[in-house]
Amino acid sequence: MSEQRYPLKRGQEYDFTIQKLAFGGAGLARVDNYVVFIKGTIPGDRVIARVFKRKTAFAEARLIRILEPSQQRVTPPCRYFGWCGGCNWQSLSYQDQLTYKRQIVAESLSHLGGIGELEIKPVVASDFALGYRNKMEFSFSDRRWLLPEELANPQIKNDFALGLHIPGTFDKILQIDECLLQSPIANQILLFVKDYAVAKRLPPYGIKSHQGFLRFLVIRQSRYDNSILVNIVTAYEDRKVLTALADELVKRFPGVKSVVNTINSGLAQVAYGEKEFLLAGVDHIQEKLGDYTFKISANSFFQTNTTQAFKLYELVKEFAGLSGREIVWDLYSGTGTIAIFVANDSKQVFAFESNASAVNDGKNNAREHHISNVQYIAGDLLHHLEVTHPKPDVLITDPPRAGMHPRVTEYIHQLKAKRVVYVSCNPTTLARDLALLKNNYHITAVQPVDMFPQTYHIETVVQLTLKEGLD
Repeated sequence: MSEQRYPLKRGQEYDFTIQKLAFGGAGLARVDNYVVFIKGTIPGDRVIARVFKRKTAFAEARLIRILEPSQQRVTPPCRYFGWCGGCNWQSLSYQDQLTYKRQIVAESLSHLGGIGELEIKPVVASDFALGYRNKMEFSFSDRRWLLPEELANPQIKNDFALGLHIPGTFDKILQIDECLLQSPIANQILLFVKDYAVAKRLPPYGIKSHQGFLRFLVIRQSRYDNSILVNIVTAYEDRKVLTALADELVKRFPGVKSVVNTINSGLAQVAYGEKEFLLAGVDHIQEKLGDYTFKISANSFFQTNTTQAFKLYELVKEFAGLSGREIVWDLYSGTGTIAIFVANDSKQVFAFESNASAVNDGKNNAREHHISNVQYIAGDLLHHLEVTHPKPDVLITDPPRAGMHPRVTEYIHQLKAKRVVYVSCNPTTLARDLALLKNNYHITAVQPVDMFPQTYHIETVVQLTLKEGLD
């Protein structure tokens, strides 16, 4: 598209009417069939926005003001909405969120995957639209982002913060005193740790200076018995200081069963590290999914929405259609939760995972549940798929956001499993992969599952069956 054919100019403000929501959370408007994405908007909004990025197929604009709000707008329950990047759909009712998530899945499969005439089942709603997360990770910083109403208050200092990142920044942290995605008791712990650190003058870690002590606060809470694990991530070891804090946490909050200190002395801004010390209590809490109980340590992977995870795994088992005689392959198996869920209904399960720590957790989980028919294959998936294993009758794949490597989809064609169950966290890469699989497979069921209310994220479970004559 030449310069004169662009309908919009970079840096200019325009009047837009939002037509729908796109995967990624932004509202979508059109000017002469030219697509414009505007974050912070919802369908029906009429807004003024300034174009800051322009490409051949689309532009991005920054919301300046809302001229006429959509009738679908609701008052966000969180006072940090619009600043914190965690929940960008709180301005929609939960029922409307489910409606748009279903539309996004349908449009992705139709437009990106070229897959038409599919029934997209209504989204499986979360039991809890708020307070559903069993894990939250908060960052310490010596550069606090002040809200507009805080700028004129001289009592508020900007050299300490415990909270969440401002979107688009790596070093600015918004002080969060309450996150509605976690429980009230977890919020009390968050506030106590912040006040304790300030009172004791414990230095927060500077993301730019790489100086300071406190880096992250991770709070995990079991939906099963409400027990809590607190992980304090620091740049170096100081057991005396942290043991005093751990003792206070255990004394003030009876639900706290574990306090752990993780040391991350590296430059990477991540909430795990090279050492881990138990400061108080036991080294884990327990979570339960159906008949299975899992040990959750400070750095274990576990789905953050417990009740929805159980629904998701039950759906996977239903779509797998197991009779007890099948060989099952579980690709991108992680800690092997799905493998464990389907093991009792399978002859043998082969779980493929590249992360050595996850494989170890999976083996421990299988041992804890006395499951002997799951074999874990550790290492690069592309390499190990070509190693001889009994071919699968059912193949389950739960890839990361980037979807499956093209060579994996090619190999799935060669395997000719009778059924494939695809668990996706990204409708766009799901559409791409299904387009590659549809030559050999019928897409027989598509079921979205809402794991993350108040956000645009959506999980989708797809059942595929091998076309006749290909087995």
